[in-house]
Amino acid sequence: QVQLVESGGGLVQAGGSLRLSCAASGHTFSSYAMGWFRHAPGKEREFVAAITWSLGSTYYADSVKGRFTVSRDNAKNTMYLQMNSLKLEDTAVYYCNADRSLRRTMEGSAGSWGQGTQVTVSA
Repeated sequence: QVQLVESGGGLVQAGGSLRLSCAASGHTFSSYAMGWFRHAPGKEREFVAAITWSLGSTYYADSVKGRFTVSRDNAKNTMYLQMNSLKLEDTAVYYCNADRSLRRTMEGSAGSWGQGTQVTVSA
C-alpha cells in the first residue's frame, strides 16, 4: 500500500516561490513514476508535472514550464515541486500521485494519491 503525504503549501504573493514535498512510503519506488496535479475551484483537475523515479526524467504542463521544477530524493523517498514566479492562476489544491505507469501518472488515473495541500497566490 503506497502512502503519499504532501506538505509545503501556503499563502504567497504573486511572483514569490514555494516548495511542495510529497513523502512516499509503503513500497519500493524504483519502478514508479510520480506526479503533481492541481485542482482549482470551478476548474478541472490539471496535470502539473511528473518524474520517473529511476531515471529522473521530467515532464511539465506548458502552463508551468520554466517556472516549476520537479525533483526527487531517492534516499528520502520524497518528491518535490519547486514553484517560482507564482501567478494568481496557480492557486489550487496540489496533489501528488504515484503509479508504475508514467502514462497513468500523467493522465490522472494513478493508483495512489495524497490528501492535497493548498497553495494560494495573492496579488
